[in-house]
Amino acid sequence: MQLIFMGPPGAGKGTQAQLLAALWKIPHISTGDILRACVVAKTALGEKAQAYMNAGELVPDQLLMDIVQERMNQPDASAGWILDGFPRTVPQAAFFDKLLCDVGGEGSASGKNCALRAVNLDVPDNVLVARLLSRGRQDDNEETIRRRLQVYREQTEPLIEFYRNREQLVVVDGDRAMELVTAELQQALSGDS
Repeated sequence: MQLIFMGPPGAGKGTQAQLLAALWKIPHISTGDILRACVVAKTALGEKAQAYMNAGELVPDQLLMDIVQERMNQPDASAGWILDGFPRTVPQAAFFDKLLCDVGGEGSASGKNCALRAVNLDVPDNVLVARLLSRGRQDDNEETIRRRLQVYREQTEPLIEFYRNREQLVVVDGDRAMELVTAELQQALSGDS
């Protein structure tokens, strides 16, 4: 099972990815968690990434691509995975398709990777702002949150069309109780496993 979880900040991607990864015994790969760990460890990558994150901007493609490529080459990812936070742009998605080919997946430049599914958790902006403010993270204030949502709409939403055109998109209403979202995800994806 190869899943990409998409959706704006606060949509519940990380929560749902953790629940399903544990259920299906596959790794949950979160670029956000990896980046935050780099920031805490004060690595060179972390310091570069922190400047972008503090401004509410996306971390540049090349930094994320390097992180993802390193993680995808680890043995536990060979049986499947849930990727959360990558790709965020169409160029990243094209890179990722090539990466799947390079690591022995069934990806192809023509988009015929039948195992890959892109899951979009759809949640209204006012709900997202309230959720993110309640998390209490240092980089979450209303101005930064609204900027992150704007950046998401501009740069990440084209991925929805990218995966829809490739018949790999699954859309789930993320503005419900966590258990209901999980149940719908299980039902929508179980036929693909």
